[in-house]
Amino acid sequence: MWLLRLLAVLTVITVAGGVVIFLFTRDQRYLHFAWRLFRYSLIVALLVFALLILERVAVIPL
Repeated sequence: MWLLRLLAVLTVITVAGGVVIFLFTRDQRYLHFAWRLFRYSLIVALLVFALLILERVAVIPL
């Protein structure tokens, strides 16, 4: 779980850095990179949350 939190913090820092660099340079590449990273990280986060919910709901008999 600590690894997921670390990756989330690094992703937020990277997306914010991409937006800040875009504001300084006005180069669209950085904004596109930040947006793409945000979308992919959101998809991964939703998959992780879905697995956590499935783990709570599913009753697997031994």
